[in-house]
Amino acid sequence: MCDEQAERFEWTVTGMDCAACTRKISAAVERMPGVGEVSVGLMAEKLSLTLQPGGTSREQIEDAVRKLGFGIAPRGQEAPRKKAFVLPDAKPGAAAGQAAVPAAQGHDHAGHDDPAERDKSWYRTAKGRLVILTGVLLAAAWAFELLTTAEWGTWAFVLACLIGVAPVSKRAFEALRMGQPFTIESLMTIAAVGALFIGAAEEAALVVFLFAVGEVLEGVAAGKARDGIRALANLVPKTALLEVNGKTREVPANSLEIGQVVLVRPGDRIPADGAIAEGTSGIDDSPVTGESVPVTKGPGDGVFAGSINTEAALRVRVMREPADNTIARIIRLVEEAEEARAPTERFIDRFSRWYMPAVVAVSALVVLVPPLAFGADWGSWIYRGLALLLIGCPCALVISVPASIASSLSAGAKRGLLMKGGAVIEAAAKVNQVAFDKTGTLTHGRPVVTDLVPAAGVDEAGLLAVAGGVEAGSSHPLAQAILARAAEAGVAPLPAREARALVGRGVEAVVADEPAWVSSPRHAAEQGGIEADAIRRATALESEGKTVVAVFRARRPLGLIAMRDEPRADAAEAMAQLRALDVGAVMLTGDNPRTAEAIAGALGMDHRAGMLPEGKLAAIREMAAQGGVMMIGDGINDAPALKQASVGVAMGSGTDVALETADAAILRDRVADVPALIRLARATMGNIRQNVAIALGLKAVFLVTSVLGITGLWIAILADTGATVLVTLNALRLLRFRPEQA
Repeated sequence: MCDEQAERFEWTVTGMDCAACTRKISAAVERMPGVGEVSVGLMAEKLSLTLQPGGTSREQIEDAVRKLGFGIAPRGQEAPRKKAFVLPDAKPGAAAGQAAVPAAQGHDHAGHDDPAERDKSWYRTAKGRLVILTGVLLAAAWAFELLTTAEWGTWAFVLACLIGVAPVSKRAFEALRMGQPFTIESLMTIAAVGALFIGAAEEAALVVFLFAVGEVLEGVAAGKARDGIRALANLVPKTALLEVNGKTREVPANSLEIGQVVLVRPGDRIPADGAIAEGTSGIDDSPVTGESVPVTKGPGDGVFAGSINTEAALRVRVMREPADNTIARIIRLVEEAEEARAPTERFIDRFSRWYMPAVVAVSALVVLVPPLAFGADWGSWIYRGLALLLIGCPCALVISVPASIASSLSAGAKRGLLMKGGAVIEAAAKVNQVAFDKTGTLTHGRPVVTDLVPAAGVDEAGLLAVAGGVEAGSSHPLAQAILARAAEAGVAPLPAREARALVGRGVEAVVADEPAWVSSPRHAAEQGGIEADAIRRATALESEGKTVVAVFRARRPLGLIAMRDEPRADAAEAMAQLRALDVGAVMLTGDNPRTAEAIAGALGMDHRAGMLPEGKLAAIREMAAQGGVMMIGDGINDAPALKQASVGVAMGSGTDVALETADAAILRDRVADVPALIRLARATMGNIRQNVAIALGLKAVFLVTSVLGITGLWIAILADTGATVLVTLNALRLLRFRPEQA
C-alpha cells in the first residue's frame, strides 16, 4: 500500500526504442526501496513513480536509468538524447551532467526538446557513431585479411567484435546487477563471445555490426512514431502579442494569464484558448479538430490555441492557462493513454516474460542434447544454439501492439478523434451497436421556437413572460430557445424564484409569487395543466418532429410552445455508414415518442423515447448483453449511460467534459465521425494482428532454420532487429489512414 506521505515524481527518459526498453527501466526501478506505482511511457518518453520518505532518492533513480544506457532528466527539462550504445570514450555521467535546458516554451512534456538535437542526423548520434565504428572495424578486418593471412585476419575480426560488443556487454552487466538476466544485450554478448570461442570470429563481428544497424533503424522508427505528438505541440505559437493599455508587446505564449487580451493578426496562429473580445474573422480550426472549412466567429465565440486566424485582426481574451489549453490537454490525453493498455497488449506482455527464458532453455538443449545423446559435433550445435539465443529476444512482439496504438492515437488526434488508450481502441473495434442521445448529438442542440399556442384568455406575450420566468437562468437548450424567442419579441420574463428541475418532466418555479410550470404535455395532463384540444394540437406538432412543452399554473393552462431542433447535416449519412459497417444504431431520448419517431425515421434508425436517465442506463445494459455497445452523448446528462457502455463517447468541441469524462471524444461535433472512429479502431486491431503475425512468423521460420543449420548468426540477428523495424514501419502506416473515408 502506498504511504500517504509518498511523493510522485516524473522524468523525461530518452533513447527508448521499444517496449522491452520500458520493461527494462520499470524492472530496474521498482525493485528499489520505497519506490511504487511505476509507470513508463514509450511514446511519451516518460517515467513516473512514487517515492517514500527516507527510501530511494531521485538521484539514485536517475543513476540506475543512466547505467542502463538511457538519458534522463526531471520532467520539463531536456534529457540527454543518448541511449544504448555509448562509445567507450563517452562517459555517461558527463553526458547526463550537462546543464539542463528548459523545455520548449509553453509545453511541459517529453518530446519537446531542442529541435536541433532531436533532428540530428543518425550518424551524429551515439548509436550512429557505434554503427560507423563497428562498420569501419569490420571493413578494416576484411581488408587486413586480404592483405595478410587468414590467421591474422581472424584476429582482426576478434578485435573488431570485442571493441564493438564492449558497450553492449557493459549494459548487459548493469541489467544483470539489477536482476534482469534475459535482455537483448546479454543474449548479444553471449552469442558474440560464444561465436569467438567456436572460431566464428568473422560472423561474430558481422552480428555486432548488424545489431548496431538494427538499433539505429529502431530508433529512427520510434522517432517517427512520436512525430505525431511533437507536431501537435508545435501548433501553438511560441510568442503572443499582448495588449496592455492600448499598446502591444511580444511576450512568450507560455507566460499568458487568464483575463489578458492578445492581438491576433490575419494569418497568425491563436496563442491561447480564449474568447473573441473584438473583431469578426474566419477561424481555421483544422490544426485542432481536423475541420477543413474555416468558421466565421465574432465577439463572445470561443477559439482554440493553435487555430489560424484567416481574415481580420482579432482581440482575444485568454480563458485558459497555457499548460491547460486544448492542444496541451490533447497531448496529455494521448500520452497518458499508454497506461490504458489493451487486453491484447497485456497478454503479449505476460507471454513475453516467459518466452525469452523458454527460448534460452531451448537453446541450451540444442547445444547439449545432440552432442551428448548422439555424439554430434559440438561446434555445429553450439553455433545453432547461439543463433537461437539471438532469435529469442521478443522486441518485435512486444512493440507490435504499442506501436500500432500510438500511431492510431496520433492519427485520431489529428482528426479530432480522441481515444483514451489501447483498451478503448480494442473495445471500439468490437462494437456492433451504437446508441445516440438526441439533443446536441444527432441534432445541433440549438432548438428554435416554431409555434406559440396560447390558451383561451392568454396572449403570446403573457405565455412567453411566464415561460421565460420559469426558465430564467437555465442553460438547457429548450430553455435557451424560449428565452431567445421572448427577447426577440421584446417580452421581459416575469420575476421568478425557487426554480427546480423535475427530472424527465420539466421545470417549476414561483413566478410573480405564484407557482408555474413548463413541462411535457404528459406531465401537464397529470397536473390538470392542459386542455383536451391542446393535447390534440400537441400530438399534431410532435408528429412533425417538434418538441412541445406545456406552460401552466396550478390547474390553469396557459398554452403550448413548440420547438424544433434540426438534425445535423451529416447525421443521415453517418447512419448509412454505420449500416455499411454492420453496426446497428438507436436513438435514446427523453423526448416524446412522436417527435422521436419523426427524427429517427428521417435518419433511418431505431429509437426509444420518453426515457429518463435511469431508463437510458437500463437500455445500455440490455444492449450490452448482446455485444459491444458505444454510447454517444454530451458527457454530462448522459454520464451514467456513457460509463455503462463498452465505449462512452462525448461530443463537444474541446470542452473539459468531452476530453475528460468519457472513454473517447469527437471534437468536430460531426456524427459521421462516429463510424470514422469505429473504422480507425478496426484498422488498428487489423494492424496489430498483422504485426503479431510478422513478429511470430519470422521468429518461427528462423527458429526452425537455425536448428536445422540452414541459417546462421547474422540471419538470426536480422530476424530480430529486422522484425522490430518491420512491425514499427507497419504501425506507422496508420498515421496515413483516413478513417473518414467510407
